[in-house]
Amino acid sequence: MGQLIKLQDYISRYEQDIYRYPTQFVRLKQQQWENLKAAFLAGELEQFFHDPPAGSPDEDWTQETRPGLMEKVRGIFSKAATKGESPASDSQNSSDSQENFFSLQMPTNIGSLDELKQNYLNQLLRFQMTWGSSTMYEKSFVDQSFFLDERLRFFLQRFPDTFLLLYKPVFLLKNAPVEVEVILLSPTDAWCLTFLEAEEDAVFAGSSERFWLKRHHQHKEKKVLNPMLAVDRMEKIAKQLFSLYDVSLPIKKAILSRNGYIDHPLAPYDVTLLDKRTFPEWFQKMRGLSSPLKHQQLKAAQALLDYCQTTSSRRLEWDVDLDVSEEENKL
Repeated sequence: MGQLIKLQDYISRYEQDIYRYPTQFVRLKQQQWENLKAAFLAGELEQFFHDPPAGSPDEDWTQETRPGLMEKVRGIFSKAATKGESPASDSQNSSDSQENFFSLQMPTNIGSLDELKQNYLNQLLRFQMTWGSSTMYEKSFVDQSFFLDERLRFFLQRFPDTFLLLYKPVFLLKNAPVEVEVILLSPTDAWCLTFLEAEEDAVFAGSSERFWLKRHHQHKEKKVLNPMLAVDRMEKIAKQLFSLYDVSLPIKKAILSRNGYIDHPLAPYDVTLLDKRTFPEWFQKMRGLSSPLKHQQLKAAQALLDYCQTTSSRRLEWDVDLDVSEEENKL
């Protein structure tokens, strides 16, 4: 599955260390799947959820709590209790409950490996949304509509692990926020993508004008904004940042209409039109790309992430930790 390295203006752990998290995600996602599959084949799936194997992601990589934090918190509460004090219940609850991004929740009566894998991928999608919008210290509050976003699900579930996705990122350029659509970084190319989709079998008549025409046998002809404007804007941003960071990853532009057709005989040579006729071949080519993560790909991701706007808030447990440290100094 593709890796969500930036979602709109939400914080991303990939911003902190783009060279660490992509490989960590791939390795531990596979580890968790092997544990889950082994439990299923052994007929111990229900036991797996009650008692995850030692070293599983449930116990280490998703919680990412600082060593000694929980012990320090519990120690302070213990000292307070000894003195007859009654610490606030809200603080107790927030400190004792560690957030676990990867708590799997799926039926235990699964009948096949394919069914198990599909359920696992659905769980990973939920995890990716949390993983891609938080760090050890901060988190963002994700709009619930993204959990139901079919296009986002398409990229996260249908592309290889080595593809890095920026979905509707907000770039901060010259102090002005600019939201774009989709930038997909493969090991070999940076794809600037925009969707042009409506009713099934709709036909989009392209031109160099500001508006294109959408035609459908059940609806009246309608004007739609020329999608070239969106991909050209993304390409311009990517080119500027890649030049600034000396990135040599090729930039490509594409317009996607998976359920319709694009009719544009005079389309610019540097834009790929992907409709019902051409999309399947392109998609299979992308899925079949077996190349590992590349240095220039990660360097490109860093260049883009450095200029993305981020809105987040500090995690409550770290505020508790600061209070605990101050309390320790007093004792």
